[in-house]
Amino acid sequence: MILEEFDSTKTAIINPCDIIAPIVSFPDTVITCFARETFKRLLQEFPHRQIAKTSVANLDIPIYELTYHHQRFAFFNSYVGASGCVAVLEDLVAMGMKNLLVFGTCGVLKSDIQEISIIIPTSAIRDEGTSYHYLEASPEVSVNRAFLKDLESFLTKSKVHYQTGKVWTTDGIYRETIEKMRQRKAQGAICVDMECSAIAAFSQFREINHIQFFYSADNLDAEVWQARTLTNESDLETKDTIALLSLEIASHIFNH
Repeated sequence: MILEEFDSTKTAIINPCDIIAPIVSFPDTVITCFARETFKRLLQEFPHRQIAKTSVANLDIPIYELTYHHQRFAFFNSYVGASGCVAVLEDLVAMGMKNLLVFGTCGVLKSDIQEISIIIPTSAIRDEGTSYHYLEASPEVSVNRAFLKDLESFLTKSKVHYQTGKVWTTDGIYRETIEKMRQRKAQGAICVDMECSAIAAFSQFREINHIQFFYSADNLDAEVWQARTLTNESDLETKDTIALLSLEIASHIFNH
């Protein structure tokens, strides 16, 4: 398999530093989410200014500096899908990112997981292609290993209910078949997303700190797919609390 031909060489033919220059005083900590409405609402809530811009082919992605309780964070709306998402994160490392917090929706593989429940992934099944360019081939990659105790302690003290578990990361959104879903459940996965395993592998390769958590959306563990709160506009006030939680987590774990 081509994906087993991992090359650990740090320098490639095209490198982020060939295109992106470091930015003076770029915030050490970057926070990103995928939902555009949640992103807009959080941006409107706090002082911010645009400090940079990157792009993926035909899409410009502005990077903002957001101030929260006198702390500076870089904040942007992430590209969806492992390959494009990681390409943008490469640019952020070139700009000066050292810490990364990612939050976003996931589909659940257990129907008893309620909508907008917090899930902390502890490992990710690598059913996408990007991670294999950053890490030797293996079925899974660990997630949040360095920060799991800190995350659990913070959420417990904040009286935020959560659960931990394995995520299935796939880049074939319309190929999540019933049989594949059953296989991933048998492997221990409780949820599914499109980026986590790739981000985890990238973070290890580029040696940056990475925290990621989900809030549950659609349900795949049913005879008929249930969209639940998957759309950008669903239950925005509850999602606002998740966005604020991301700022609190970054403040207490990365910025202290």
